[in-house]
Amino acid sequence: MTDKNPNWILSALALYEKPLLRYGARLLGSSEGARDIVQETFLELCKVKRASVESHLAPWLFRVCRNRALDVRRKDKRMQPLSEAQDLKIESPDDSPHAIMEKSQDAENLLGMVKKLPESQQEIVFLRFQSGLSYKEIAEVTGRTVSNVGVLIHTAVKTIRDNMMRSGDEPNALEGAL
Repeated sequence: MTDKNPNWILSALALYEKPLLRYGARLLGSSEGARDIVQETFLELCKVKRASVESHLAPWLFRVCRNRALDVRRKDKRMQPLSEAQDLKIESPDDSPHAIMEKSQDAENLLGMVKKLPESQQEIVFLRFQSGLSYKEIAEVTGRTVSNVGVLIHTAVKTIRDNMMRSGDEPNALEGAL
């Protein structure tokens, strides 16, 4: 390891492991494959100098994870879809069973709408709303411009909102489901 203080890597692991696992699983369609590429991502982090990535750690980690996933997809030449809302279920011990069921249903409905978007919009939506990356960070991860990221998010959200209005759902009902 090039940095004598491994605590910054442990902090990065604690902060970014779950979002990277969800992102990797979404790209690969496999939780097992996601674990492998996320492990490779953090191994790569151990090899770089802290100063070279610390100022842009989140985009760097997501970009490395994305590149690993794309390499795996190229090798496999296939992508398996995730089960419904598998990567979106986050249950709080404070929620009642009814509230958990409603959130799960909302997440499934939203996931279904997101899956109907073009792949480029799906990736951007998950990076923004599930992983919490900024437009600039998403641009760094995907190689797009910040403006293009904004347009893709705006278009995706508008499409989902229009679809919800047509189906009679309240757009606010699904707020926070991603």
